[in-house]
Amino acid sequence: MQNYEKKNEQIRNGFEALKQNHPDKLKRRLNLSWSNWGFGIEPLQDSAKRLHQAGIRYIELHGNHYGRDLGYKPHETLEVLNAFDIQVAGVCGMFSKDNDLSSNRAIHRQAAIDYLKREIEFTAEIGGTYVLVVPGAVGRPIPYDDMEFDRSVETLSIVADRFVKANVKAAIEPIRSAEVSFVHTIADARAYIQAISHAGVQHINADVYHMQSEESHIGEALLAAGEQLLNLHIADSSRGALGSGSMDLDIVIMALYLLGYNREGRYVTAEPLGPGGDPYPAMYGKSDKETLDRLVFQTASYFREREDILLNS
Repeated sequence: MQNYEKKNEQIRNGFEALKQNHPDKLKRRLNLSWSNWGFGIEPLQDSAKRLHQAGIRYIELHGNHYGRDLGYKPHETLEVLNAFDIQVAGVCGMFSKDNDLSSNRAIHRQAAIDYLKREIEFTAEIGGTYVLVVPGAVGRPIPYDDMEFDRSVETLSIVADRFVKANVKAAIEPIRSAEVSFVHTIADARAYIQAISHAGVQHINADVYHMQSEESHIGEALLAAGEQLLNLHIADSSRGALGSGSMDLDIVIMALYLLGYNREGRYVTAEPLGPGGDPYPAMYGKSDKETLDRLVFQTASYFREREDILLNS
């Protein structure tokens, strides 16, 4: 066996032992969600209808409160989602150079603080579990200096109490080095969380696309994240629909079951954005309904198919 195959085998053996010795722990399925900011400017009602038709009952909403007068309104949002029997898993925080927690410009750090205040409040109002937080700007892979980690920790600490008061969790996302300048791995995220040392900032949002580039083995890294893993973004190796690339989805699913991830408050969230150094322009893109339909239906059906095979074989 090659080295990665040996690691795969360890996870597979662990999963088979779990299935044989504790079948009760496999009864509940993983919570499949979808991050909707990749749908571009499409109306939320159209997105919710598509997810409902694909059997997806959770959504990660675009954190689009970039100003006091911008973004989803709580009552209207819940009215749309309730009509399609969809619950909010959490909110995908969007961090660019304009609201960079690690910026060397105070105005941009203040913008990040104000942005998080709005998103935390919105997430609490709509019953979401988490707000995804990126320690540095996405689309800025070149460091400002050697103090950006410290500035980011200091800035996020300012709003940490608000997470606790709102009963909303901060989920730190490590992102590949082609897109951000620091916090690239699960280990990096854990070190960042430890540096903040606050009850409001204790969780991780992993992403298998970034993990392909930064982790030595995706399954092992997921197991290392342990209880801190709150949400997992998924897409295939090309950052496309599941089943369209070469990613070993079975290992991901088995690792999650070994973690006991198939429970309330833990989500597997599809986010197939396509390759590139900065995916953020997609949030303003003009949506193509047929393309998005194929993306969602293929991803949902392939994920459940692989899950069924693993659990029933």
